[in-house]
Amino acid sequence: MKLTVIIPCFNEVSTIQQVVDAVRQSPVKNCEIIIVDDGSTDGTREILKQDIASQVDQIIYHAKNQGKGSALRSGFAAATGDIVIVQDADLEYDPQEFPRMIDPIISGKADVVFGSRFQGGAPHRVVYYWHMVGNTFLTTLSNMLTNINLTDMETCYKAFRREIIQSIRICENRFGFEPEITAKVAKLNCRIYEVGILTA
Repeated sequence: MKLTVIIPCFNEVSTIQQVVDAVRQSPVKNCEIIIVDDGSTDGTREILKQDIASQVDQIIYHAKNQGKGSALRSGFAAATGDIVIVQDADLEYDPQEFPRMIDPIISGKADVVFGSRFQGGAPHRVVYYWHMVGNTFLTTLSNMLTNINLTDMETCYKAFRREIIQSIRICENRFGFEPEITAKVAKLNCRIYEVGILTA
């Protein structure tokens, strides 16, 4: 199966090359990389044009900053892989985890997979208490409204069968994307899995 990696970025001049390198070194070799630059003004755009354009399959440039949801909407529309995964450009998540994220889809068990920073028996990074409390509150509220039992709705790492994500109309332009996409995949009765992931 072919994997499309969508990398939304905004002012990531210090990490964008590192994240592209990390994605290219992931265990998944049949991989399409699409970067969506959401109106960067810190030099990210220049690095993309001069150095990174030849290393990835496509770069989409937004004329002005519109938000993460808008960047992902552009990236999802351009994806051609069987599976689509979101990789933020800040290096919090390790592309070495791609196989764990996509295995439930490849094996036919899932349509959508959420990575969880709070699940599983593997070692995981200790996060700030109030960040965890806020995340737990939002995840609990989302679970109540969707009747699913996620542990980390706000996670960046989400993988989708391409036909699923391209069938969904995403309305949120900014970080409201996370609860919106969760509600919409739940409404479609998608088979949703959650896997524990490590963070940097």
